[in-house]
Amino acid sequence: MNTLKAGDNAPKFSLQNQNDETIELASLLNESQVLVYFYPKASTPGCTVQAENLRDQNSVLADLNTRVVGISPDPIKRLKNFETKKELNFDLLSDEDHAIADAFGVWGLKKFMGKEYDGIHRLSFLVGQDGKIKHVFDKFKTKDHHQVVIDYLTQ
Repeated sequence: MNTLKAGDNAPKFSLQNQNDETIELASLLNESQVLVYFYPKASTPGCTVQAENLRDQNSVLADLNTRVVGISPDPIKRLKNFETKKELNFDLLSDEDHAIADAFGVWGLKKFMGKEYDGIHRLSFLVGQDGKIKHVFDKFKTKDHHQVVIDYLTQ
């Protein structure tokens, strides 16, 4: 796993969202900087807490010129169910073949309850409008991820 760092160019991507619409990073960057957050699986406890807090603070993030985009290996239907159930107000993107997770360096070996498997490591990247990674958020708990991001943006 070779995780991207601040100053690196963010990989360009074009993925389907929960509404089966194509979302391109380049288009989003025309409007604002983008918080690209990777999460393992929709509707699981940690991912739900993280998404709900980002939902609740989305207007604060928008005021800070930051658009939120979540990426997971979930299929579109699962993303739509997650969005509807939790009334999410940002795009959830499907990366089923984990090509974008690989490109950002967040797909790799994980350990859970004594088992090893490949999966997404929970990291977030703030991508500036110039397409470069401004900051990597790698030290947070799911329940305070939103606050770590807001604190960084307001410092």
